[in-house]
Amino acid sequence: MHDRMEKRFPFKLPHVWSFTTYFAEGLPYTVIRIVSSVFFRDMRVSLEAIGLTSLFGIPWVIKFLWGPLIDQFGTKRKWILIMQFLLVLLFIVVAIMSPLPYGVKLIAGLLFICAFFSATHDIAIDGYYMEALDKQGQAKFVGYRVMAYRLAMMAGTGIIVTIGTTGGWFVAFFMGGAFLGILFIYHIFFLPHVETERLRIWDLLKRIFGIKVLIGSIALALIIFGIKSLFWSRFSGGLLEVLPFLRGISFSASVALGLVILLIGLALFRKRIKEVFLRDKESFYSRAFFEYMDRDKMAVAIAFIILMRTGESMLSSMVAPFMVDLGVKVHYGWLSGGVGLPFSILGAMAGGFLIAKLSLKKTIWPFLLAQNLTNLVYMALALSLAKYVTLNTGADVVTFIGSFNLFLVACVHAFDQFAGGLGTAVLITFLMRTCLDRFKAAHFAIGSGLMNVSGVFAGVASGFLAARLGYGPFFGLTFLLSIPGMCLILFVPFLDTKVETSRE
Repeated sequence: MHDRMEKRFPFKLPHVWSFTTYFAEGLPYTVIRIVSSVFFRDMRVSLEAIGLTSLFGIPWVIKFLWGPLIDQFGTKRKWILIMQFLLVLLFIVVAIMSPLPYGVKLIAGLLFICAFFSATHDIAIDGYYMEALDKQGQAKFVGYRVMAYRLAMMAGTGIIVTIGTTGGWFVAFFMGGAFLGILFIYHIFFLPHVETERLRIWDLLKRIFGIKVLIGSIALALIIFGIKSLFWSRFSGGLLEVLPFLRGISFSASVALGLVILLIGLALFRKRIKEVFLRDKESFYSRAFFEYMDRDKMAVAIAFIILMRTGESMLSSMVAPFMVDLGVKVHYGWLSGGVGLPFSILGAMAGGFLIAKLSLKKTIWPFLLAQNLTNLVYMALALSLAKYVTLNTGADVVTFIGSFNLFLVACVHAFDQFAGGLGTAVLITFLMRTCLDRFKAAHFAIGSGLMNVSGVFAGVASGFLAARLGYGPFFGLTFLLSIPGMCLILFVPFLDTKVETSRE
């Protein structure tokens, strides 16, 4: 019966929707986190300011806070469609703002709002994937979802960036909204219904905008404002004199640090805290957090999730500005689409296939090593082409780097995308292994939020470090920062399929 239904409605096959949903997940992230870097650099924004666009990563760090709500209210399918609709609207507004003289600051604010919608969209899609497929299916289609996500990144860095740097950023951002709009319409008609609704989304809205919540929010805001106005400047000034290194910690890094401290506190005092919060046996929200933490070796698993992409996150924050300063921004589109795209597909499919065939335990070390060797390759490229970076940074007329050097850039980009596909397949598989069946969306949100902790720190610092060290030494430093994560592979749980990852 099931086979006949799949033949009759091929557009509802997991092969198709796993691709379309993860393409839709990757596209907004790419526009917000990567395409925006090229846009801001093209608008002559400083490297330091571009590094601060890592503030856009805050929603991906703290999305665990509302992850349980996606599990409890509505369905994942409804959340996917609502977020896609809102993202399409905001991308169109960004396109309209891009030609305006004061548009850069407004676009930065709009993209920050988009980041919250995109992070919620990610929670819903990841939860939908795990809801619709059993463990075997999740492993089987991991290559499709990684490939789709990488293709979305290629569409953003290839097509949208090319249009932006050659035809104008209005058309580029509008094209991003149009891509997502087509997927939104497709999902309305063809995305399967895979779960029943526990509580309506309307019930959540009534709780959020209820009079008690509004009064409590206003009171909390007034308390925070009063403390900041009356006491904080005096207290923080004295604290900074005693601990001057705190001046270098940005707001986004503080949020990420707060998440780490929170989870450390849960780990150290989990029994006592659990007794207090779980007095209400029906507390879905509380149980989602404590059941994630209350397992053996979770502290090691959390440390690994945080550190496994530190070097890659810092590298990726500066690759686009490096290409612009190198003088190849007009070639960046075909490099991404014509070179990066096929190698990204090969890396994603090879990663998913080999993990399913050989196991995560056997593939995690070589795949992450390949991912992090990219940093050393970029270091060699930047050092060998340093004179072109000096000539072309901020230049109105760029100096061509030469055909052979352009070929080297293409080879580095190809290796970067192939190794990135392998590393992403490892990451997704490991995060799914940490999820309990009852809290799929919430636990994946916690894991992926933790993954972004190091990314926020690394991204904020990247612009300042690259500006002071130069691209070559900076890329070498990013490799050193990837070593602790690779060392933790020897101790992490969930690598063996026999390890119990769910509770009944």
